[in-house]
Amino acid sequence: MTGEEFWQAYLDSLDEDAEKPEAYAEWAFGDSPEMADELGKLVLDGVKTGTASLAWEYNVDGEPLPRAGEHSVVLDGAGEPMCIIETTRVYIEPYNLVDEEQAYAEGEGDRSLAYWRDAHWNYFSRRCEVIGREPSEHMPVVCERFRVVYKK
Repeated sequence: MTGEEFWQAYLDSLDEDAEKPEAYAEWAFGDSPEMADELGKLVLDGVKTGTASLAWEYNVDGEPLPRAGEHSVVLDGAGEPMCIIETTRVYIEPYNLVDEEQAYAEGEGDRSLAYWRDAHWNYFSRRCEVIGREPSEHMPVVCERFRVVYKK
């Protein structure tokens, strides 16, 4: 099933009088098929309700920052739709000020801030290399919270 077909199935599942979102994004978590599968499963299982990305990447890609109320079709590592999420909160923090609550919401590892910092330092360092930036304790991190609104 394509992302577009999945999105249409979601719209068709809504009550007749429900407000229907007009737009959506389509993407996978992480930077590998394995990471997309692993993190997508955490979302499906209700463990992962947050995510973080490197703000610098939005500048490089010319993409707007995410906003509350936006919808996304989350893809697995093979590019197949897994679920649809609605972003409920977005804020930017320096890497070193991301807190335990955000780390827990992201649902990875033991859900601790120490685990989050280690895993995300590695991930953000790879992303920095791609965009030609040096990772820093103060690099801006886009923190998001979301809820699942539709799944298979």
